[in-house]
Amino acid sequence: MKCDLTKDDQVLDMFARIKQDLGGVDVCINNAGMSVVKSLLEGTPEDWRKILDLNVVALCLCTREAVASMKERGVDGHIIHINSINGHCIPPQPVSHFYTGTKHMVTALTEALRQELRQANSNIKISAISPGLVETEFLMRAGRTPEAARQMYQEMPSLQADDVTDSLIHALSAPPHVQVHDIIVRPAKSVN
Repeated sequence: MKCDLTKDDQVLDMFARIKQDLGGVDVCINNAGMSVVKSLLEGTPEDWRKILDLNVVALCLCTREAVASMKERGVDGHIIHINSINGHCIPPQPVSHFYTGTKHMVTALTEALRQELRQANSNIKISAISPGLVETEFLMRAGRTPEAARQMYQEMPSLQADDVTDSLIHALSAPPHVQVHDIIVRPAKSVN
């Protein structure tokens, strides 16, 4: 289903279609994210709002709707946030500082949701996967040229998408009594 996650009405329509066509949500993987290659001092409110709307607000809306679907049907489902290593540290590259702030929010929101689900005596699980640099189109979408992105992937140790998928499968396959809260995945030779 096509959906612009920054448009609340499209997200709500998507969840309605999932309910109608598939019965509901058992697993929600919040994987959308974006950044721009600008420092805090160079960024614009428009840039910040776009990043915040996708990295935080859309994640919260999708999570809320998925949990509602699980509760409505009595499903012990699983919410997984694809976070970032930047949600656990402040990197020295100024061009990623606002993005880093949103990922720190995802780290906090993951723990907050775990607490809310526990207080509600729910068996719905919440996990986050926080990878280091992953070789994807992310850098180009953030504003780097294809050449600059390739150079960065060559110079810095990076993960492949399958490395993140393996961690996701690990979290999903944990037995019912195990809560995999956060997996930090780094390239073996990463300095951060």
